[in-house]
Amino acid sequence: MFAWLAEVARARDLAWDCAAGNGQAAVPLAEFFAQVVATDASAEQIGQLPAHPRIRRYAAPAEASGLEAQSVDLVTVAQALHWLPLPAFWNEARRVLRTGGIIAVWTYGNQRLDHPAIDRQVESFYRSVVGPYWPPERRLVETGYRTVEFPFAELESPTFDMALEWPLSAFLAYVRTWSATNRFLKERGFDPVVELGRELEPVWGAEVRRVRWPLSLRVGRSEGLG
Repeated sequence: MFAWLAEVARARDLAWDCAAGNGQAAVPLAEFFAQVVATDASAEQIGQLPAHPRIRRYAAPAEASGLEAQSVDLVTVAQALHWLPLPAFWNEARRVLRTGGIIAVWTYGNQRLDHPAIDRQVESFYRSVVGPYWPPERRLVETGYRTVEFPFAELESPTFDMALEWPLSAFLAYVRTWSATNRFLKERGFDPVVELGRELEPVWGAEVRRVRWPLSLRVGRSEGLG
């Protein structure tokens, strides 16, 4: 995906990774761009981004990057658009992008194991058990950002996904990182993943299984502020 974004960008001088967190997108972007600016509203989060000779990192809100106007070839937001103040962020992206520059935002929703019984059980857990504990912004993730106004000349993109090979224990550890799971635990006082593990164990077994997250990617080209 990063290689494709570099291909459609008209230049590769500067990329801005907004809401960069600990750098999961900024670091691979640095393979293709001369410089990457990584910002996040949280100084703690951006401080976890590893040092890299091509990456400049600092804390800044999405709507006030501190970048010069018409200076950026690519703006990216990875799995964070639903937390940003729109349309203020769109205005900032248009300001910093060079005319013809690219903006790419992506998210991943529910994982798939391509095993019907496992997928059904996990989907039931997601919807019925922790479903009421998801924040309202989660709906934007579930729709792949398709309901979000996207004020750029939109481009068609290939399909991409992420995949990992996990035993059941690693998958359950991942489910425990969900915000809804943590909210359930805080409000109800017990860990719902324990029961999910009991349900999945006979089906999952001792195997390492491929867990796949299809990416929903929206890409646009800036037509400038004028």
